[in-house]
Amino acid sequence: MKKLMAALIMIIFSIVLFTACGQTTKNGTNSNLLDKVKKSGKITIGTEEGYPPMEFRDSNGKLVGFDVDFSNEVAKRLGVKANFLVMDFNGLILALDSNKFDAAIASISITDERKKNTDFSTSYINGGQIIAVKNGRKDIKGIDDLKGKVIACELGTTGEKVANGIKGVKELKKYDKITEAFQDMSIGRIDAAVMDEQVGGYYIQKKKGQFKIVPGALSKEPMGVAYRKGDDSLKKEIDKIIGDMKKDGTLSKLSVKWFGFDAYKE
Repeated sequence: MKKLMAALIMIIFSIVLFTACGQTTKNGTNSNLLDKVKKSGKITIGTEEGYPPMEFRDSNGKLVGFDVDFSNEVAKRLGVKANFLVMDFNGLILALDSNKFDAAIASISITDERKKNTDFSTSYINGGQIIAVKNGRKDIKGIDDLKGKVIACELGTTGEKVANGIKGVKELKKYDKITEAFQDMSIGRIDAAVMDEQVGGYYIQKKKGQFKIVPGALSKEPMGVAYRKGDDSLKKEIDKIIGDMKKDGTLSKLSVKWFGFDAYKE
C-alpha cells in the first residue's frame, strides 16, 4: 500500500512539474507576459535612437518619433506606461531573446528569415527601401547607376540586406545609425545610401535642398512589433490594439504628424 501511495505521489508531482514547465517559453520566461506587464504597470520596449522620424533624439535630448508615439499609445491602451531601453539596432533581437525587454519596436521589417526565431505582431505600418543621394547628382537615376559607387546602409536592417544584393558597387559602408550616412554623404565620402522610405523622406524634408530620393522603391516591407517566441498573450492583445488604432484613425494621425502624409490612405 505504501509503495502504491508513493507511486501515486510521484505521478502527481510529475504532472504538476510538467504543467509548470509548460507555462514557460523557450527562454524560461512566463508565457503569460501580458499579466506580467499589467501587474508591473509598465511595458519595457527595446528601440534605437538614430532613425528619424521613427525614433530619434530631439534638440532637448528627448526620445521622440513615430515609433515612440505608437509605443506610448499601445502602452496607454494596455493600461501601463512605456519604458524604453535604447541600443543600436543591430543588437535588438539578441537583447530581446536575452529577456532585456518585453518587446522591440524600431521599424523592424517582418521577414521570413527573422520569423524563424522571432514572433511579430500584425503589421502596424508598411515601409520599403529607397536610394537617397546628394542633391544635384545627375549620374544616379536608379539601382543600375550604383555600379562602381560607394554606397551605405544601417547595420542589421533590411536596408543592409537589400544593399548587399546590389551588384557592382565599389564599396558598401555599414553604419550604426543612418544619420551618420547622411553626414558622410554631405561631404562626399559616399555616393548614395539605402534606407526606409519614411526615414529618407523625413531627413530630406528637414535638410531642404541637400538630398533627394531616387525614383523607384527597391522593396516593400511590412513592419511589426517583435516578441520572443512563445510570448503569445502580449502579442494577441497588441494585435487587437493595432487593429483598433487603424480603425479609429490614430495611426493615420501619427503618420501625418511625422511623415507629412497619411500612410494608411488607400
